[in-house]
Amino acid sequence: MAAVGPSGSGAASCVTKVELKVSCENLMDMDTFSKSDPLCVLFMNTSGPHWCEIGRTEKIMNCLNPTFAKTFVIDYYFEVVQKLKFEVYDIDSESYNLKDADFLGELECTLGQIVSSRKLTRPLVMKDKTPAGKGTIAIYAEERTDNRVVNFDVCARKLDKKDFFGKSDPFLEFYKQTETGWQLAHRTEVVKNNLNPVWRPFRIPLQSLCGGDVEKSIKVECYDYNNSGSHDFIGSFQTTICQIQQSSQTYAAEFECINSKKKEKKKGYKNSGVIIIKQCKIEKEYTFLDYIMGGCQINFTIAIDFTASNGDPRTPRSLHYISPQGYNEYLAAIWAVGMVIQDYDSDKMFPAFGFGAQIPPTWQVCHEFPINFNPSNPFCAGIEGVVSAYQQCLPQVKLYGPTNFAPIINHAAHFGRQAMQQSTASQYFVLLIITDGVITDMEETRSAIVSASRLPLSIIIVGVGGADFSAMEFLDSDDGLLRSPTGESAMRDIVQFVPFRQFQNAGTAALSQSVLAELPDQVASFFRFFELKPPSESSPS
Repeated sequence: MAAVGPSGSGAASCVTKVELKVSCENLMDMDTFSKSDPLCVLFMNTSGPHWCEIGRTEKIMNCLNPTFAKTFVIDYYFEVVQKLKFEVYDIDSESYNLKDADFLGELECTLGQIVSSRKLTRPLVMKDKTPAGKGTIAIYAEERTDNRVVNFDVCARKLDKKDFFGKSDPFLEFYKQTETGWQLAHRTEVVKNNLNPVWRPFRIPLQSLCGGDVEKSIKVECYDYNNSGSHDFIGSFQTTICQIQQSSQTYAAEFECINSKKKEKKKGYKNSGVIIIKQCKIEKEYTFLDYIMGGCQINFTIAIDFTASNGDPRTPRSLHYISPQGYNEYLAAIWAVGMVIQDYDSDKMFPAFGFGAQIPPTWQVCHEFPINFNPSNPFCAGIEGVVSAYQQCLPQVKLYGPTNFAPIINHAAHFGRQAMQQSTASQYFVLLIITDGVITDMEETRSAIVSASRLPLSIIIVGVGGADFSAMEFLDSDDGLLRSPTGESAMRDIVQFVPFRQFQNAGTAALSQSVLAELPDQVASFFRFFELKPPSESSPS
């Protein structure tokens, strides 16, 4: 889930969280031998032509009428017109790169329109505003007023065998009862070729599952997954959270999975298997704001690219050239991004490093040197201190290379590793890398990021200049988790890439929203995963 709102808005007094669920019907079929594999991407307009990606649903294989399980959570500001754009793509490549995907249509609307409709259904259109076939999109809005979640641990035994040449490939769907029928709240992963599956533990917001009412009926359906997109129904049951909790007090709650059609036809039919709920635990879910207000310290480290690909700082064409007016893109990026992040840094003391330059007195290439040349105290007082240190450092170093990101990432990860000893959510680290985008140690950087994904660390990369930033976009794995060269997958996405030139003239609010778009969820989800509470317990918002 992505949680985000317009930064710098004066409407903070009238903000509420809204959960958006998305479904589509009659999507265009772009695949020759199968159906489209749709995924929905949500963008928010930051200013003018600038759109910031908020999040993505899961991809659903071979389906022209998808109901997405993954939802979007957005801060709704009553006084602000929040423009949204939902884009639907057919994803055929493993990279999930939208440039390689077939476009299936989009909808532009405002959050206010969705909220006032509760359910907004509109036709999808192409980029030129012509109809996207007969495709439609429906968005359901619900105010998030309950911050409790239900943690589930579920398995099954003796499920019906549905596949001719093998066992079933089961998955579960959990449904909430609404006035208009059953609404999908969660879909588990598929467990391949197993009649006694054990699903990974998962959590569902209590409001999404039963509206916060533990006595309200929920429905669980079990299916056998088929690549064709036409899944075989195994069976279902209805219960309540209260019933599950009472039944699971001693060992586990067991529910017979019933296929009503099979029951009618088959004499002596007992069930189509048993679903076993080993854990059903309700917990408070802390938000980013709960962690910050509860005493979590956000520690920012700044790293600046001093490699030769930036150009000779003495010539006006260089990204490091400081104009007579005292301007260059690095300075502009430090000021603009720094003013955003310093509000979240408690002591406003920023360790600032350079990489890729030859430094005095030995003129050895260094990939992590303090720009104030004080290794024992690399801290700069406020963003003004970082700017001053940068200006003084620039004429004292020789821009060189190669452009290695891994050393500075590993440097930040060292502090994140130390913080893993914490018993509460007291420390989180953010590494801000400002670079021209050329990178030479991609394999080492991928390994460093995958390793760091298990630590309380996020990485924000701000690209200056107009170079090819495809390597940076690859590291910002919005379209699937990054993998190391050995195939190890990141535990979570910790990289956010922002091309500075796109936001240079868009205003601070647009830049700050893009820079910090993913950070709140990265912080909160990390601490939730390790079950760490805010240092000072206060009632969650």
